[in-house]
Amino acid sequence: MSIALTRLPPMAAQPHSTRTEEYAAAGRNARGEWRPDYPVRYAPVFQWPLRVKAFLKWLFGWPGYLWPLSSVVFAFAAITWFFFQPSMERCATFAPGWIAQIWVRNLAIMWIFYGSLHYYLHIRKGEGLKKKYDANWPATNSRVFLFRDQVYDNIFWTCGVGGIVWSGYEVVTMWLYANHFIPWLEWARHPVWFVTLFLLIPIWREFHFYVVHRLIHWKPLYKHVHYLHHKNINPNTWSGMAMHPVELVLYISVVLIHWVVPSHPLHFLYNLQHTTLTPGAGHHGFEGPIANGKVPTGSYFHYLHHRYFECNYGEATIPLDRWFGTFRDGLPEGEGAKLAEEHKD
Repeated sequence: MSIALTRLPPMAAQPHSTRTEEYAAAGRNARGEWRPDYPVRYAPVFQWPLRVKAFLKWLFGWPGYLWPLSSVVFAFAAITWFFFQPSMERCATFAPGWIAQIWVRNLAIMWIFYGSLHYYLHIRKGEGLKKKYDANWPATNSRVFLFRDQVYDNIFWTCGVGGIVWSGYEVVTMWLYANHFIPWLEWARHPVWFVTLFLLIPIWREFHFYVVHRLIHWKPLYKHVHYLHHKNINPNTWSGMAMHPVELVLYISVVLIHWVVPSHPLHFLYNLQHTTLTPGAGHHGFEGPIANGKVPTGSYFHYLHHRYFECNYGEATIPLDRWFGTFRDGLPEGEGAKLAEEHKD
């Protein structure tokens, strides 16, 4: 399957030879792409024999499984639950007031998280083009995107549509919790499982993402649904949740596990916000760490999927792509270098 994309030349006013020389001086290839000189690697989890020291460093180190991204998302979820969540009594009956409160609050969270990254990287250009995978900035005056602008297009799908789907899942789930239609896990009765569940949620989310992502790369669904997200071959922060409504419903359905597995609303909020916020950090198009090396962020693993399409459907903890033969490590002659580069009819 193929899609036609309009792509702005990196430096259209310059002769090709001059551009090539400047790219080479900046460590870029002839296409203007910057690549790390190390391969994408999986976390030391699903390996045997288990390397205990490496595993503990990944689990507790900086950056690692717990710090900083998951801990930041947990902080958002905790603040949401303790300070900005409608009471369970209000949630027992559908009413415009508390539903609007959830929707407005979620938009505020999205603008704080996505907006701060976008401001620093793409408006202020705090890193310049340093370690930016693609030398282009988001497209403008392009027929590919709504409003002929990539950022405006992405904000529309991420906030305008994504925010509604996100809030819809939350409204229904809180109503179910409030009416005792789904199991509620109490800290006082099950403290060990209460904590363990927080540790397992990102693993579950990664597995669910891989399954859904492979599904929407099925030709009919790609053609009518997932193509919209893949217009962003040069993604920016707002591209993370720029998806078709059908894809958003499938993607955020990861939280439906809370309708079956006993959990607390705080677990649900953590899962929901992990699902809806982390795409911002994974799509901004830069290799971290940023901000003078202080903030580990970015995902070359997922950028390779936007660049080549037919690889790296999952993420870098569970080696599902390696197990199913779709892993690309990013090196010119590395693992997966000979995989198909784009959809074919």
